[in-house]
Amino acid sequence: MLRNGLEPWHLLIVAIVVIVLFGSKKLPDTARSLGRSMRILKSEAKALKEESGSGAAPGERNRSTAPVDPG
Repeated sequence: MLRNGLEPWHLLIVAIVVIVLFGSKKLPDTARSLGRSMRILKSEAKALKEESGSGAAPGERNRSTAPVDPG
Protein backbone atom coordinates (compact mmCIF):
# COMPACT_ATOMS: atom_id res chain seq x y z
CA MET A 1 0.00 0.00 0.00
CA LEU A 2 2.69 2.53 1.00
CA ARG A 3 5.30 0.78 -1.07
CA ASN A 4 6.12 3.88 -3.09
CA GLY A 5 6.28 6.23 -0.10
CA LEU A 6 5.14 9.82 -0.35
CA GLU A 7 4.78 11.19 -3.83
CA PRO A 8 4.56 14.90 -4.66
CA TRP A 9 0.80 14.80 -5.12
CA HIS A 10 0.42 13.35 -1.60
CA LEU A 11 2.23 16.37 -0.20
CA LEU A 12 0.06 18.69 -2.29
CA ILE A 13 -3.11 17.13 -0.88
CA VAL A 14 -1.76 17.43 2.69
CA ALA A 15 -0.88 21.10 2.08
CA ILE A 16 -4.37 21.84 0.74
CA VAL A 17 -6.02 20.12 3.71
CA VAL A 18 -3.85 22.09 6.17
CA ILE A 19 -4.69 25.38 4.46
CA VAL A 20 -8.40 24.58 4.46
CA LEU A 21 -8.40 23.49 8.12
CA PHE A 22 -6.32 26.29 9.61
CA GLY A 23 -6.85 29.10 7.13
CA SER A 24 -4.15 31.21 5.55
CA LYS A 25 -4.20 33.81 8.36
CA LYS A 26 -3.33 31.37 11.15
CA LEU A 27 -0.60 29.49 9.29
CA PRO A 28 2.25 32.00 9.89
CA ASP A 29 1.45 32.16 13.61
CA THR A 30 1.26 28.38 13.79
CA ALA A 31 4.58 27.98 11.99
CA ARG A 32 6.20 30.58 14.26
CA SER A 33 4.99 28.87 17.44
CA LEU A 34 6.06 25.48 16.08
CA GLY A 35 9.54 26.82 15.38
CA ARG A 36 9.75 28.35 18.85
CA SER A 37 8.68 25.05 20.40
CA MET A 38 11.28 23.16 18.40
CA ARG A 39 14.03 25.56 19.55
CA ILE A 40 12.98 25.11 23.18
CA LEU A 41 12.88 21.33 22.79
CA LYS A 42 16.33 21.33 21.18
CA SER A 43 17.86 23.49 23.92
CA GLU A 44 16.30 21.36 26.66
CA ALA A 45 17.56 18.16 25.03
CA LYS A 46 21.05 19.67 24.76
CA ALA A 47 20.99 20.74 28.42
CA LEU A 48 19.83 17.29 29.48
CA LYS A 49 22.58 15.66 27.45
CA GLU A 50 25.23 17.97 28.97
CA GLU A 51 23.84 17.36 32.45
CA SER A 52 23.94 13.59 32.06
CA GLY A 53 27.49 13.80 30.69
CA SER A 54 28.76 15.92 33.59
CA GLY A 55 26.70 13.98 36.14
CA ALA A 56 28.71 10.81 35.50
CA ALA A 57 31.42 11.89 37.96
CA PRO A 58 29.93 14.19 40.61
CA GLY A 59 32.75 13.37 43.05
CA GLU A 60 35.26 14.96 40.70
CA ARG A 61 33.67 18.37 41.11
CA ASN A 62 33.31 18.03 44.87
CA ARG A 63 36.97 17.12 45.32
CA SER A 64 38.18 20.10 43.35
CA THR A 65 36.00 22.60 45.26
CA ALA A 66 36.62 21.16 48.73
CA PRO A 67 39.15 22.99 50.94
CA VAL A 68 42.46 21.23 51.43
CA ASP A 69 43.91 20.81 54.94
CA PRO A 70 47.60 21.72 54.96
CA GLY A 71 48.25 19.45 57.97
